[in-house]
Amino acid sequence: MIERVRPNPVRWLWYAVGGKLPEKHQAWVLNDVTGHTWFWRHVARSSVMLAPLILVWLLLPGPLLLRVALCVMAALVGYFYSLVYAEESGDSRLVKNGFPPGTAKRVREEAREAADAPARERYLAMYRRQ
Repeated sequence: MIERVRPNPVRWLWYAVGGKLPEKHQAWVLNDVTGHTWFWRHVARSSVMLAPLILVWLLLPGPLLLRVALCVMAALVGYFYSLVYAEESGDSRLVKNGFPPGTAKRVREEAREAADAPARERYLAMYRRQ
């Protein structure tokens, strides 16, 4: 098995905004996009992208209520589009880091099938006796 090398904070920020990591981080990138916490990791990367924009909008001149409303609406729209395309974004990250297209979906499906295998076996043993 390939060793998972976590990127340092500066490289992680570069990765979070869409940059490619060195080849030694490929196993980490694969786990980042396909592991059981992949969705929450995507939310964290999206937050890194949205936080500076929301902070700038919060510091604009004008009534506080209007600035807060602008920030809330921007966050809602930003997270909506980020989460709608979470799977595609993960696959794009893998392709950018040297994996073939479709790897993220394939790896997640294999993990799901492996996790569901015991329940499937119990079901077949109980209801499909011949």
